[in-house]
Amino acid sequence: MKIRPVRTPYWRPGYDYIAIIVKAVRRHLRDGDIVVISEKAISTARGQIVDEEKVVPTLSARIIARVWMPIVWGYILGPLCRFKAPTIRRLRSYPQRQGAAHKQVALRYAGLLNALKYGSEGGIDLSNLPFSYAALPLEDIQKEAKRIRSRVEEETGRRVTVMISDTDSTFSLRGIHFTSRPNPLKGIHYLPGPLVFVLGRALRLRQRATPLAVAGSNLDIEEALDIAERAHHTRGYGAGRTVWDMVEGSASGVAEVTWEILEKSRHYPIVLVRSDAGKRLR
Repeated sequence: MKIRPVRTPYWRPGYDYIAIIVKAVRRHLRDGDIVVISEKAISTARGQIVDEEKVVPTLSARIIARVWMPIVWGYILGPLCRFKAPTIRRLRSYPQRQGAAHKQVALRYAGLLNALKYGSEGGIDLSNLPFSYAALPLEDIQKEAKRIRSRVEEETGRRVTVMISDTDSTFSLRGIHFTSRPNPLKGIHYLPGPLVFVLGRALRLRQRATPLAVAGSNLDIEEALDIAERAHHTRGYGAGRTVWDMVEGSASGVAEVTWEILEKSRHYPIVLVRSDAGKRLR
């Protein structure tokens, strides 16, 4: 398997991201290549983001931010999941106002069980976004993968596979795959809430990024998981792996991270994979 990260400008809302994809991959593509694209980059470009600064948290959201996150995650679940000391410290000092607003968004779009996760609640993501924006997961993700593939093949003349993936974890045990990320690729079992993550980390199960949609070839689930994981580690983390890392890297509070600051970071929303798996085209 050969991997090539493809750098592009940061995708702001309203950008023609498919045109950017075509331009970025055109000179590198060969027949059978797999084009892996970050779901969050697509969500951002499509404007599927929420400004959490404008969200009024309910009592449930405030309780999750004030009790569940700093106490249950900070002192029980975090250590059980073998989190590193900096992550534990961050959880124990979970921000009350901003945290409650974020948990309210999670309650609204992902439900109570997913709101109890420590991050990436139902595919909602704060990292590599400015101000108080959060990216929402795509609802028409298989259709989106087909649309991107069709345009890439039409404009480049290459027969390719398109995969859309998320960094949220899938855990594997004896050929059975579980995730708390809604709407994963067929063959991965979805269970809402923190249980999958806690058990997966505590038991040291194999942990990989989650493929969400594949258009253009019949990848088996193990191949898809391996490709999603390799792509995840190859593209890096942009302005930061988490919202905490992003804020520390910018030397400013989360509300002061701007589009311009993010545009100065290196972004690799696309990864090209050259593999025998990609040759099994429909």
